Amino acid sequence: MDLRIINDKGQDAGVVNAADSVFARAYNEALVHQIVTAYLANARTGNRAQLTRAEVRHSTKKPYRQKGTGRARAGMTSSPLWRGGGRAFPNKPDEDFSQKVNRRMYRAGMASILSRLAQDGRLSVVESLDVDVPRTRVLAGKLKDMGINERVLIISPVVDDNLWLSARNLHTVLVLEPRQVDPVSLIRYDRVLMTREALKSFEEMYA
Repeated sequence: MDLRIINDKGQDAGVVNAADSVFARAYNEALVHQIVTAYLANARTGNRAQLTRAEVRHSTKKPYRQKGTGRARAGMTSSPLWRGGGRAFPNKPDEDFSQKVNRRMYRAGMASILSRLAQDGRLSVVESLDVDVPRTRVLAGKLKDMGINERVLIISPVVDDNLWLSARNLHTVLVLEPRQVDPVSLIRYDRVLMTREALKSFEEMYA
């Protein structure tokens, strides 16, 4: 598949022949949903702690006599049936939310997302994106000259200090290396801007 290359002014500067197995796949919505859900689930931590009926503060005294009240039998107020009682199946901090995704499925899902970005015109390629000085104004000016005003994900083979510091204060810009790119970041941003070297890295990882 041919992807267009843009220059510093956002103009066409040629095309690059990208691998069809990565940038021209059919969109598999079910697979993309699965890898995104697994990625978000794997980021969760078990930080909920509920109490069992043995752990809540309670008295062991029988609330009322066994017979003659017309009410259901009750032994103590820590029962899960009572207000303020313990939970029958409480959540604990060691709870595991992780979901397993096979490596082959993950690669196919990432390639499906990249292909959809290319088909929708949300993926652009540049020869390089270097920032000489760590200035937010410099990077913002480069993106403005390219005609990029949306939320943009910049993918560079090496994120040096100048590029990282320049993008740090831009809340609509995220800079990542190819190995750091995840499915959520690809979907969340309106535009994806990658260098030619980053494109080759994706072909090596997901082809």
